[in-house]
Amino acid sequence: MHTTTSTAHPTTPPATAQPAASSGRLRQSMSMTSLVLFGLAYMVPLAVFTTYGLVTQMTKGHLPTAYLLTLAAMLLTAYSYGRMVQAHPYSGSVYTYTRKAFGSHIGFITGWTLLLDYIFLPLLSYLLIGIYMSEYFPAIHAWVWVAGSIALVTFLNLIGIESITRVNWILVVTQLVFIVVFVGLAVLRLSGQAEPVSLLAPFHHDGFSVPLVMTGAAVLCLSFLGFDAVSTMAEETSNPTYRIPLAILAVSLIGGLLFLVVSYFAQLVFPDWGSFADPDSASVDVMRRVGGELLVSAFTATYVAGCFASAMVSQASVSRVLFAMGRDGVLPRAFGQLATKKRVPATAILMVSLLSLIALVITLDTVANMISFGALFAFSAVNLAVVKHYLIDRKLRGAGNVVLYGAIPGLGFLSTLWLWSSLTSLSFNIGLCWMGMGLLVLLGLTRAFRATLPARPGETH
Repeated sequence: MHTTTSTAHPTTPPATAQPAASSGRLRQSMSMTSLVLFGLAYMVPLAVFTTYGLVTQMTKGHLPTAYLLTLAAMLLTAYSYGRMVQAHPYSGSVYTYTRKAFGSHIGFITGWTLLLDYIFLPLLSYLLIGIYMSEYFPAIHAWVWVAGSIALVTFLNLIGIESITRVNWILVVTQLVFIVVFVGLAVLRLSGQAEPVSLLAPFHHDGFSVPLVMTGAAVLCLSFLGFDAVSTMAEETSNPTYRIPLAILAVSLIGGLLFLVVSYFAQLVFPDWGSFADPDSASVDVMRRVGGELLVSAFTATYVAGCFASAMVSQASVSRVLFAMGRDGVLPRAFGQLATKKRVPATAILMVSLLSLIALVITLDTVANMISFGALFAFSAVNLAVVKHYLIDRKLRGAGNVVLYGAIPGLGFLSTLWLWSSLTSLSFNIGLCWMGMGLLVLLGLTRAFRATLPARPGETH
């Protein structure tokens, strides 16, 4: 455990004395609206189509049911995130919460595992941009779109979070408008069908299997990472103990309802889930049936724009986690430095852009499984951190506190553990190998636990 001997965020020295880089404060420029937009951009309102074909086939046509289960689990976990932000309103998300609750060793392993989904989520966005743009423009290779997107997203991150917020307004609203159009066209098509439509069929029909739906729900957790990303902006938000928890719950609920509505109407108009030409781009089949080639073109443009927005905010988020770990000294200190003019973690941003080049050689299925493992591990950890911090460390007592800080996060932990156990063997193989690498790094940093981990400036062990 750590005790603070002086402030963990030293004041910025006078302009005349500033070095080229600093580990001081991030700029507090995020409003409530900006936070919600940040989270929705991260989640991508059209993210239902990211793994649409994969999970629809996995669940045998029960995608909306899988989303219902995932949404319930995510709302419980979103509550826990809000409680931990109130306790520790700093960058680093789950890494910071578990470090404070369980000590630096567990905090490091959790932060390292969290990086699995944070690093690969921007990579997923770039991969999807390449898939859809190369399908629409077959003469241009996918790697051109991937490399170009990485370069532009990196530039926008380096010039500051304010630029991302402005772009998010346009890209999120565009996706919301498209969803309204899609649902309207789907209703028109369904109303024109001669045969009756079963409104409950997307939730339950022949072939329903609880284990298969749970496996699909576990994969869908990657769609909900936006609320977790909001917590990484704590040091860039004024009054974070109030705004961050509200924004987390708002993003979780709004995003989850959008996913549910879109997947429901998609399943109604395209119930023959086994006939996709390509599961990776199954959404094109759905759009073609609902609105023809015109809607396919509109969807491609809107979806790629959404992926671009997600890439921007996910790169911003993971750079803040790297910043927090670098500031604490458990990763190279260069990650914990800020560029003085825009106060952004430039080294961390550039590192993420380099790692994102893996999108040139990896498959969509592999990335989705990697992200889900890291996400569910992090979600489980934050639920346990609430119990540890409030009921054990602060010793809060009474029936109300037991419900708020024991029962609710306990249910959140059990639900994420259930989803975690439903992941595919590929998820576990990749995830456990990544955790093993983290353990080796931890052993090296601590000389096989004979030494303490480096402390953040102003902290002692």
